[in-house]
Amino acid sequence: MTYVSGFLLAVPTANKAAYKKMAEEAWPVFKKHGCLSMRENWGVDVSDGKVTSFPMAVQKKEDETVVFSWMEWPDKETCDKGWQAVMADPSMCNMDPKTMPFDAMRMMWGGFEELVRVK
Repeated sequence: MTYVSGFLLAVPTANKAAYKKMAEEAWPVFKKHGCLSMRENWGVDVSDGKVTSFPMAVQKKEDETVVFSWMEWPDKETCDKGWQAVMADPSMCNMDPKTMPFDAMRMMWGGFEELVRVK
């Protein structure tokens, strides 16, 4: 059953190109370790909420943009093994959290089994 790793984060708008570059460079590593596809989505119509919202969830600042992303895996087992392998991959080990183009402390993620897919 298809499994999805989902992410929500705030990226300084000025770091859009750096974030895109980071994601593009990470893709071959994730693919090598079993990921089927990756989507990185830059927020263009993400409203502030009164009770809850994407901006509130990531504590978005005035100069930031919400990013909504997901990775598709064949199943949870492949995802779990893939993430372990990615984190141990030498090409990913040089990513210093201090130089990431976003604040990883405000990033949220989770794993989801696909329930419905229509095209």
